[in-house]
Amino acid sequence: MAEKPHEIFARLYLDEDVHKQLANALRLRGFDVLSVHEVWHAGLNDTQQLDYAVTEKRAIVTFNVADYVKLNKQYLTSDREHYGIIVSAQLPVGEMLRRLLGLLNKFTAGELKNNLWWL
Repeated sequence: MAEKPHEIFARLYLDEDVHKQLANALRLRGFDVLSVHEVWHAGLNDTQQLDYAVTEKRAIVTFNVADYVKLNKQYLTSDREHYGIIVSAQLPVGEMLRRLLGLLNKFTAGELKNNLWWL
């Protein structure tokens, strides 16, 4: 695990298209993670998913790059805040885990906030 105290780690919300197994793999490493499927939000549109992540103070992780790049711009131009948008091409679970851990162990929740991150 990283050297940072847990309170500065980002809390994550995994979008509908992200591997469900990734949530458990991250939890086993001490991270606070929710999946869309665990909170019965499958089928909500991207704006609703990001809005939920914001209410829960969570960075969202998604493979839906194009839509979330647009949503990031909309949030920033309307002076709305989010807790981070992490986008990636669809990758195997192990590779997603490796890349996410690299990001989460390098940047605090505050550093992720209002930024778009590419894995």
